[in-house]
Amino acid sequence: MIIIEKERIGQIPVLHLGEQATFNQELPLIIFIHGFQSAKEHNLHYAYLLAEKGFRVLLPDVIHHGERGAGLSDSQMMPRFWEMVLQTIQDLSLLKDDLLSRKLIDPDRIGVAGTSMGGIVTNGALAAYEWISAGVSLMGNPSYVAYAELQMEEIKKRKVDFPATDEEVAKVIEQLKPFDLSLNQDKLCDRPLLFWHGAKDPVVPYQHAYRFYEGVKAGYDKADEKIDFILDPKAGHKVSREGVLKTADWFAKHLLSAVQNA
Repeated sequence: MIIIEKERIGQIPVLHLGEQATFNQELPLIIFIHGFQSAKEHNLHYAYLLAEKGFRVLLPDVIHHGERGAGLSDSQMMPRFWEMVLQTIQDLSLLKDDLLSRKLIDPDRIGVAGTSMGGIVTNGALAAYEWISAGVSLMGNPSYVAYAELQMEEIKKRKVDFPATDEEVAKVIEQLKPFDLSLNQDKLCDRPLLFWHGAKDPVVPYQHAYRFYEGVKAGYDKADEKIDFILDPKAGHKVSREGVLKTADWFAKHLLSAVQNA
């Protein structure tokens, strides 16, 4: 039986899932991050499938979302996008340390995944933390600087008032560089990474992620096994059922099978 517990780790509300029989044991961990203007509850289907395979799963609310929301409008949320991404990367370390202190996780088997903004967070977290063992980026983007510049171009095209000066934007872009996986490819260190993207995605275009994938896969040992890109030709900005199932299978293959076969 899969159980779900509501917890608060520091200031972060989370849903905590796992098999009832092993819930108090040390388990491999997956942290799954939701998308922009979503919330932790919206990804319970991913968490259930992962918990069924034997993972402990945490679904946190990103700052300004879900239980951490403060009723901000769309126009108020968008300028905070990268603030939210960087804060969530920091939150991941806090979540991991809490479970580690409770002896609930295997520190050598930790995965991070997410959809859209959560996929973007996943890429930045891989640049920031060596303790992440594997990742899945669903509709994410590893090229922080290029995507931030694309966002600014879109805002200018729409002639929307943006509450930041050019100097402030330049400062934010400078802050993104250490988390831009495309600028820090050496940080991957052959860790398993799966990308899923819809070819018709108008929100987070797949091209940045695909170019990154094409650039790094040749440097991987066993590239066909440890890094992959699934491009759904019919999909837009919504993960297909295949993408959901592939996420669970990817972590099972790379965080469970190696131990079971050892």
